[in-house]
This record gives sequence, C-alpha cells and structure tokens, in this order.
Amino acid sequence: MIGERLLRARKAAGLSMQALADQVGVSATMINKYEKGKSTPGSKALIQLSKALGVRSEYFFRPVQVQLEGVEYRKRASTPQKLLNRIEADVLDQAERWQILADLYPHFPLPDFAQPLGLPGNVASLDEVDAVAYGVRDAWALGRNPIPDLIDVLEARGILVILTGVDDLNKFDGLQASVAGKPFIVVSSHWPGDRQRFTLAHELGHLILYGRLGAGVDEEKACNRFASAFLLPESGLRQQFGEQRHNLEARELYLLKHEYGISMAACLYRAADLGIIDEGLRKRAFIRFRQKGWHKEEPGEPYPAEESQLFAQLVYRALGEEIISESKAAELLKMPLMQFHRERNLEPLDAVVGQ
Repeated sequence: MIGERLLRARKAAGLSMQALADQVGVSATMINKYEKGKSTPGSKALIQLSKALGVRSEYFFRPVQVQLEGVEYRKRASTPQKLLNRIEADVLDQAERWQILADLYPHFPLPDFAQPLGLPGNVASLDEVDAVAYGVRDAWALGRNPIPDLIDVLEARGILVILTGVDDLNKFDGLQASVAGKPFIVVSSHWPGDRQRFTLAHELGHLILYGRLGAGVDEEKACNRFASAFLLPESGLRQQFGEQRHNLEARELYLLKHEYGISMAACLYRAADLGIIDEGLRKRAFIRFRQKGWHKEEPGEPYPAEESQLFAQLVYRALGEEIISESKAAELLKMPLMQFHRERNLEPLDAVVGQ
C-alpha cells in the first residue's frame, strides 16, 4: 500500500528517486525499496516523505481505490514522459478523491453518463458529423445559442471534468479516461477558456462518435468537426457572417470568439467547412495569423478560463448533511484543517483583509 502511494506521490511531484532521497536523507536505493514494498519507512522517514511530497502522512495508508481505464492522451510528440507521469498522478489523485466522496454518499447525486437517444447510427462523412452535434444539443435542451459554461453542462450529464495544474508548458492537449465506469475529461487549468472548451467538446466527440463513424472517416478530424459544430452551430455563424464572404475582418473573428467561446482560428475553419469562405481566403487568413504571431497567441483579451465547482459543492453538501466530518471534508479538499474551518465559516484567511 505505502509503496504504490509513494510512487504516485513522487511522480506527481516530478521527482526522481535520487532527488527525493536527497530531501528525505536516505539513499535512492532505499526509496526504491519503499516503492517496491521491500522495506517500510519508519515514522521519521514518513514525516520527511510527507514534507518533501506535499501530502499528509495518512495519505500513505489510504487504500488504493481507483485505476484509470481506457486512458487516451491528446499529446504532442515532444511531450516528455516525465510530464505525462506527473499529469497521470495528479489525475489519479483527483479521481480517487471523487471516488471516495461518491462512496460516502448513500445515493450519489450525479447521474451516470448515457448516450443521447435519436442520434444518427452511422456517420459516413465529416459533413454528417454536424447532425450528431446538433442532436446532442437537442437532447440536452441546449438550443443553438452559445454555451456559457461547458463544464457545468458536461458534469450535469455525468461526465466529470478534472482541471490539472501540472502542465504549464503547453505540451499536453487533453486526456480522456474512465474510473469505475464514469468518464473523465482532463484539461489544463493554465489554458485560456477557448482552448479548454474546444478540448472538452473534442473529447465529448470521442464519447459520442464511438462506433458511429463509417470506414474512411478519420476519428480525430471527426471529433474536431464535432467540437466546432457543437460550440458554434451553423445558424449562429451565418447570422454573424452571412451566407458568403470574400473577406473577413479580424475584429469579427475576435467578437465571435468571445460570444461563442471558440478560438478565432476555429471560427475560420468553421466558416470554411460551411462554405461561407473559400479555401483561398482561409489560407490567406492563416498566413496573416502566422505573420502576426496569432497562431501562438491570439490578440486581445483571452477568453476566460472555465472552472469546476462541483467537487467542492458536493463536499460541503456532504458536510451539511452530516455525511462527513469537518476533518474528512478538509482531507478531501486537501486543506489544512484550520484553513478549511475559516473558509467554511467565510472568515478572512488574512488578518489584514477587511481593514
């Protein structure tokens, strides 16, 4: 038990055995023995390990309750394995706390994910993906308007979202997995909101389109098309741009981005997919993007990042219904008990606040 816990925590911290050993005051060989269960750290070593890894001592004695299933990374070729290890360890930690919370509830107040009814059973081309995206919108009563809080929409349908703060170098493009049959989508908390939203919609596309794509339809392209149609329906785009355009103002793309929460570049692709602009205009626009550096960072204010409050809300709900104690709630939220007590009672954390 301790060995696997130690391995996860070390990977989450991004430390080698030697680096951890140096902080704890033991040899790398001893760390290896701890992780393989060939030796058990004493109380002094456990305290040092806890400090070095930023976890409580009781973390090492908690039974391992979850395994990630069906892990699908959207990563770049340059993504180092060390970074993937840290991301997976962080996801495991968050997923495990989700599972612990769910098990504490007599009846967990979240639905299981279910495929929407009435969707096309076979998708023979990329153009046909739009109908699937609209079918999901209709089944979920979303209409054709912008979706202001995509994370909330997904969570309400049984798809849990994990925001990881591990990747701050933009080398990770998302992850999808399941724990105990419940789907999770993982995005970075460092990304701007439009990138988070497109990744979330893309991963939703993988869930929805599974088993529906005909031979010859590329799955990644289909999921990109699904994300575009789901976030920016044709009716909204034509209302803003018209039926056909021979030129587009950059400001138009910027305003559309902030209305629908989809990048300027994705708006261009969507306009080309629907025949509002031709391929020549799309290529010229992207040449301009590269010249101005907009392919790396789009101009103006970034679209606000999305947040998930669901886990904290359910922890406080469990506390209010006396399902869990205050110390358990603090443990689930990874807070020191005193800090949690002050936050619970809406007290300022800094004595200077309010002066």
